[in-house]
Amino acid sequence: MKYYIASCLFTARFPDVSLAIQHYIEKRRDIEIVRCCIPNFRVKPNEERIPDGAAKAAWKALPVSAALKPGDCVYALCHNCTNIVEEQNPGVFVPSLWELIDQDEAFVYPDYAGLKATVQDCWRSRERSKEQAAVRSILKKMHIEYVEMPDNHGKTAFCGSTLYREQPAKNARYAPKHYVEQAAGKFQPHSQEEQIAIMRDYCRQYKTDVVVCYCHYCLEGLLQGGVDGRHLAQMILPGLLQSPRSAT
Repeated sequence: MKYYIASCLFTARFPDVSLAIQHYIEKRRDIEIVRCCIPNFRVKPNEERIPDGAAKAAWKALPVSAALKPGDCVYALCHNCTNIVEEQNPGVFVPSLWELIDQDEAFVYPDYAGLKATVQDCWRSRERSKEQAAVRSILKKMHIEYVEMPDNHGKTAFCGSTLYREQPAKNARYAPKHYVEQAAGKFQPHSQEEQIAIMRDYCRQYKTDVVVCYCHYCLEGLLQGGVDGRHLAQMILPGLLQSPRSAT
């Protein structure tokens, strides 16, 4: 079976984009969409965080989660979802949404006409080289001239200001390898003012006006840092709306 996790946090922050992604997935007919990576986790609170409108109505119609089995394939754009699914379900494959789109020969990419942008990798997906490659491939297909960070790919230690405050208990509980064993020195409490100052200091190193990320936590940090941060999902939205049904 193939699944796509819509992500409660991403849907709450980008309801229209999330709904467009769900419509794109629905066209394939071979991927089931579910809400969450954890069965029956905070179902009502996660539903209530979605703004009223079409996205919320669609969210209510989705299954909460899937009964995953070895050999299943789970696509996601939330790195917490990916990491939790991987650790809780041995034998389940966890490619990213970007890999799915990059492999879709029918996808209609928007044209950014040589826009120069820095690509910012995420600490939560630092070991996922296929996802990182797909992101860069998509940027090229959108005619974006991207600049690499010195600490890119597996070297990145950036995930916005979330690494400078306590993380939700569920992350450490359901994905201890990623969020306990590999997180030494991270998720230490800082004040809001300290978090913003750290982000502003970090963002001074960018050489382009636009910075593209593929994590909603990273985007939060970029905006706190005062740069023109853009989530890849926002940039690819026109293609999601135009692309025909993909080959299954």
